[in-house]
Amino acid sequence: VIVSDIPGTTTDPITRTMELGKLGPVAFTDTAGFDDVGELGSERIKKSLARINSSDISIFVTRTDTPPIKEEIEFIEELKSKNRPLIIALTYSDRPKNDEKIKFIQDVNFVYVDNINKTGVKELKDKLVSLSGSVIREITPVEGLVDENDLVILVTPIDLAAPKGRLILPQVETIRDLLDKDCATLILKERELKYFFDKLTVKPKLVITDSQAFAKVAADIPEDQSLTSFSILFARKKGDLANYIEGVKSLNSIKRGSKILVIESCSHHKQADDIGTVKIPRLFRQIIDSSATFEFVHTLPEPEKLKEYSLAINCAGCMVTRNVMINRINILKENGIHCVNYGLFLAWANGLLPRAIAPFPYEYELYRQG
Repeated sequence: VIVSDIPGTTTDPITRTMELGKLGPVAFTDTAGFDDVGELGSERIKKSLARINSSDISIFVTRTDTPPIKEEIEFIEELKSKNRPLIIALTYSDRPKNDEKIKFIQDVNFVYVDNINKTGVKELKDKLVSLSGSVIREITPVEGLVDENDLVILVTPIDLAAPKGRLILPQVETIRDLLDKDCATLILKERELKYFFDKLTVKPKLVITDSQAFAKVAADIPEDQSLTSFSILFARKKGDLANYIEGVKSLNSIKRGSKILVIESCSHHKQADDIGTVKIPRLFRQIIDSSATFEFVHTLPEPEKLKEYSLAINCAGCMVTRNVMINRINILKENGIHCVNYGLFLAWANGLLPRAIAPFPYEYELYRQG
């Protein structure tokens, strides 16, 4: 990465990944400085704060030889309020230490870093690894749903939206999770499901399908066969499944002419029948409100703009962390906006609720109560 002594040269957050001991795979994000200036500077600071809200651990970098300034004190207090691990990296540690700075950070984890003599980086890494027990881990896709020696069927359509020569991330993660749990996995397309299902001598513990194939899959297996989707698994893994259920229950009270916000967490090439921009809006207009309008974003609009929307529909969130999704859901809650995700909306639209959430007893009862 190109660096400079001139302030304000870090614009958008820059992320790099690595393996780090007990923490496993981690992503380091370098943000713009909290003391950036000007109109663009304030926008960069907003981006920095957004990344902090979705981080598991924060590293605050400050010079050892300078006193803490007002903005620095306020920013560190903001970091402390997140109730997540915080480390202060004291750079320029080859120079005399400023007493005010040292006194100010005494109650926080800190490490001295000296880039001239190449010291402190290993200590910083060790400090990060020591915090592994403080990081709240995401659950795995099928955690609590299967046992050793269970058979699970994965229905993975190969359509226009499927990436060439590979599977999508939720499918890959689910396969790995089932292998780790010593389960047998039968992977097939929706067209082959009935043929192979009828030949089984062991009843599958669970059938997991791509949400877009819900209707066909449900028609091809017995009604008493447990069924859900990859997207619903990720609604639980990445977000708040109970909150999404409340969002589904609100679909029957959507007012005519409402504005609907569709939020995707990654960029991908849109196909002719894209799920987020084509299929879901089409179903919504057919079933709920033909006059509804849709806006498609990758990040939440400002709060004043948010008030215009009656509902938010999230993607599965497979390319972001749970912290990112929970932060997004909380902002929507604070603004009184219900939200669902792709899989739950498609299950509802195909008349498959509460069946598709039967593997999750609490959310199943929550839906039935509505």
